[in-house]
Amino acid sequence: MSNEKKGFPKFLKIILIIVFVAAAIVGYLGYQAFLGPSVTDKEAYLYVHTGDTYADVLAELEQKQIVKNVRFFDYAAQAMDYPVAVKPGKYKLTPGLSNRRLIGNLRGGYQEAVKFRFENIRLKENFAALLGKNFEADSAAFLRLLDNADVAEKYGFTTANFFSMFIPNTYEIYWNTAPDKIVARFHDEYNKFWNTERKDKAAALNLTPEEVSILASIVKGEALHKDEMPKIAGLYLNRLKRGILLQADPTVIFANNDFTIRRVLNKHLTIDNPYNTYRFKGLPPGPIMLPSIAAIDAVLNYEKHDYIYMCAKDDFSGYHNFAVTQAEHMVNARKFQRALDARNIKK
Repeated sequence: MSNEKKGFPKFLKIILIIVFVAAAIVGYLGYQAFLGPSVTDKEAYLYVHTGDTYADVLAELEQKQIVKNVRFFDYAAQAMDYPVAVKPGKYKLTPGLSNRRLIGNLRGGYQEAVKFRFENIRLKENFAALLGKNFEADSAAFLRLLDNADVAEKYGFTTANFFSMFIPNTYEIYWNTAPDKIVARFHDEYNKFWNTERKDKAAALNLTPEEVSILASIVKGEALHKDEMPKIAGLYLNRLKRGILLQADPTVIFANNDFTIRRVLNKHLTIDNPYNTYRFKGLPPGPIMLPSIAAIDAVLNYEKHDYIYMCAKDDFSGYHNFAVTQAEHMVNARKFQRALDARNIKK
């Protein structure tokens, strides 16, 4: 029988089958390592800290089960030279994302910015804690900056009024941004906020932007309703113009450092503290809280009237009764005191 009629050698068939199976396995493994769904739904973000090595990233992926198979990720990462291109950041994780896409994001540093919003912040310590919760640096690092006289002076503030530089709003900032860079970003936004129009309105009140913010913090402390802010601002501006003590209860609470006070008593008014506007004339040295944009604009666009007294309404609606004379004010004050007594609010 001729060679042409002979069957294909059996050993070659076996070799071809082995090669085919091996190629299929390699192809499957390659697909899984590079292109197959890899990212799980265990975590929403991967945090790569400043100074982290590739080994740190790999350990984080394995510990938190961020990828289905960490060996496949490692194989793809090595092939894509990621171990020498680790970049810190907060990276969004999409379930089903392939290793190739994930590694591409990590290599390129394509992180998602933090949408940071703040308002109703009372103390620098509260603000530092919020910053530390949202960004890589801890709260202590932020507090050191907020208390640093040189940093405050660099931006044209004192340590007392530096807090007014931070305008409550929504900001997009990368998670691993250094604290000093974040502060610089807030300063840029402060300058944008205090445009020519706002500066001119402040000058018309014979106030600096910092003083407007201090007064706005008092207005914010007094007002539960935004629509009443311009009237309250007008009242305090009347007192400032006439040289009358502001006698603002929120400043007394701040001076006593007791934010549980619901009823300001005579004992609270005796504290020797520059924030006690029952004893010290004019504005306190700094804001008693971060004023809202609404409160700042309420001062700049205050309601013109002759009121110099106000007292919370006895219906506890959060609104106030306003008065021109002390006699009118005492009538309103007695109503409110009786309402407090009726509710057994003693302090």
